[in-house]
Amino acid sequence: MRNLIIIACFLFSSLCLAQETEKGYTLEECISIALKNNLNLKSSKIREKSANINFKQSKANLLPSVNGNYNLGVNNGRSIDPFTNDFINQRLTFSNANLNLDAVIFNGFRLLNSVKQQKLNAKAAMMEVEQEKQNLVLSVTLAYLQVLNSRDVLLLNEQRLEATLNQLKIQKDLYDEGRSNPADYTDLLGQKAIDETNILSSQIELNNARLSLARLLNLDEEVAIDKSSVLLSFEKYKLSSDEVYQDALQSLATFKARELRVEAAKKGMGVARAQYIPQVSIFGQLNTNYSSAAQTFTEVGRSTVETGDFVTINNQNIPVMREQSQFSSQQISYLDQFDNNLNSVIGVSVRIPLLNGFAAKNNVALEKVRVEESLVEMERTQVEIKNTIKQVHFDMEAAFSRYQSLQKQVEAFEKSFDVNKIRFNNGVSNYLSYITSKNNLENAKVNLSNAKYAYLLRVKVLEYYRGQVF
Repeated sequence: MRNLIIIACFLFSSLCLAQETEKGYTLEECISIALKNNLNLKSSKIREKSANINFKQSKANLLPSVNGNYNLGVNNGRSIDPFTNDFINQRLTFSNANLNLDAVIFNGFRLLNSVKQQKLNAKAAMMEVEQEKQNLVLSVTLAYLQVLNSRDVLLLNEQRLEATLNQLKIQKDLYDEGRSNPADYTDLLGQKAIDETNILSSQIELNNARLSLARLLNLDEEVAIDKSSVLLSFEKYKLSSDEVYQDALQSLATFKARELRVEAAKKGMGVARAQYIPQVSIFGQLNTNYSSAAQTFTEVGRSTVETGDFVTINNQNIPVMREQSQFSSQQISYLDQFDNNLNSVIGVSVRIPLLNGFAAKNNVALEKVRVEESLVEMERTQVEIKNTIKQVHFDMEAAFSRYQSLQKQVEAFEKSFDVNKIRFNNGVSNYLSYITSKNNLENAKVNLSNAKYAYLLRVKVLEYYRGQVF
């Protein structure tokens, strides 16, 4: 028994220590985790990498094109000897190599405009990453505040249940002694069930809010938060919706990304127009080859041989002789042939577009459409954000007015409940007056909490549009 007591004390102290050392995430920590783990942000960064690679490739396209070719093969039967260009009928091993250079001198500034276009696309992709970061920070902040709101509502419902249980205990004693209306006790039992149901609903809302925050942070574990890390200010918001919108035009990455996409689309028109203009290039080649039939011959001596002809002298046929050189053959080595057969070519090439199925004309038309689309998208973004700011600003002012009104309502219901509680405990008033007063107060407190966070959420949205970091 003594050992069991020691173990129980140890476990209890460990549990208390764990509860004391457990610390929830601050808002700044949640934002930092989201910026590191969020999948949408990672996708945006991958698209930025792709845009940067395209920009690097567009600059590399300005460099000359240099390519080398090499082959080695065996030919059987009748073929052309690449060394002598004669027809031969034998097994032949052949090889050739060449080096080609092609450099564009002028092509209507297509390559330069392509570099400028891809540079703008890379900047736009960078702004879109920043836009995704700003959106993520806002989403995490709103989700964080939603968790706080759900937790406060749960706390209020728990306090409501605690008050009901305290009153239930008093009424049970009176009920057991037969000194109160039995209906008051049973009504409190029903109120207890209502309060427990409200707590369950609040727990579900809190769990959903935490799951939403965990999804933004890309965490599998439940997210505990540190309420003390959030500075909740209830000063009247001073800026108008127009002032917020003007700040948004200067600070939001969304607008900057749209502007860059418009400029990139305009450069695309320059790239397309270059298809109307002749292209001037220079080219050069180095070529060489090898043939196993290639040989060198060396004179090793001279000899006298019959020619097959005769002369008649004194009725006698005397053969005609001649002197000829004798040679020895030797294969020409692979490297010597590559060196001896080396030749070069250099020239200028002009490509003149005459008729290409109206591809140039249609490509220019398509680029014009893309410019129009990008301008429409930029205008749509401006209109949507401006309208959103107006709506959020209106809702913010309404939430602040509602919060002030609910503060007065809570104060009034608190005084009313204190009076009805005393009257009910002393048997002066009935249960209906008490429970009505109690519910009015608790509902007003829940509504006040909701109004408080509704105001804070909208203030955070407006500050987001102004480019403020939370």
